Amino acid sequence: MKLRRTMTTRRAMTAVAITTGLVLTVAGCGGGEDGGDDSKKENSSSGSKNQNQGGKQNDQDDGEDEGQEQPSDEVLAEVKGEESITLTVKSAVRDEGGFVTVSGTVTNNGNRFFPAANWRGEERELNKNGSSVAGANLVDGKGKKRYLVLRDTEGRCLCTKFTGGVKPGQTSEWYAQFPAPPESTNKVTFQVGAMPPAPIELAGGQ
Repeated sequence: MKLRRTMTTRRAMTAVAITTGLVLTVAGCGGGEDGGDDSKKENSSSGSKNQNQGGKQNDQDDGEDEGQEQPSDEVLAEVKGEESITLTVKSAVRDEGGFVTVSGTVTNNGNRFFPAANWRGEERELNKNGSSVAGANLVDGKGKKRYLVLRDTEGRCLCTKFTGGVKPGQTSEWYAQFPAPPESTNKVTFQVGAMPPAPIELAGGQ
């Protein structure tokens, strides 16, 4: 899946991610065979062998099906807001690298093109990301901290960039990576642009 490959590549880049200044304080917040001639025995033996092989092949197919990852329809949060946009969060997982990967979908339910311009944040450096979720953040209300999207050494966000924006009726996948809150924090709020806050629960590390 394109998203998974992108996330894997971005995770590798977190080794050089700039985390300084990305954490801010938030103010206020078989059966037997019958005897018979040799010809019958040979035919019977051949038939049993083919059945056994078929059985083994079926077992292998079943094993392969069980080993394949099934798509998840789980939804952690869904919010609707600006310009008839629906934002869905489907996953929020702690990774071994000390960061959190949040992912989901964005759907344009309106009849106009959605550039997601204000989702990239207000920092001038983030303008190089174009339409993206670079301006998203996680808010730890209990710890009173805000976590910003990680960036690489060139200031590019470790997040999805909506090349060409989101067209009317289109659903696009997205992801963003953040510094991980303390292990004691498992509930945070995802925020981006003018969309309503989306409370989500973090899953444990792998």
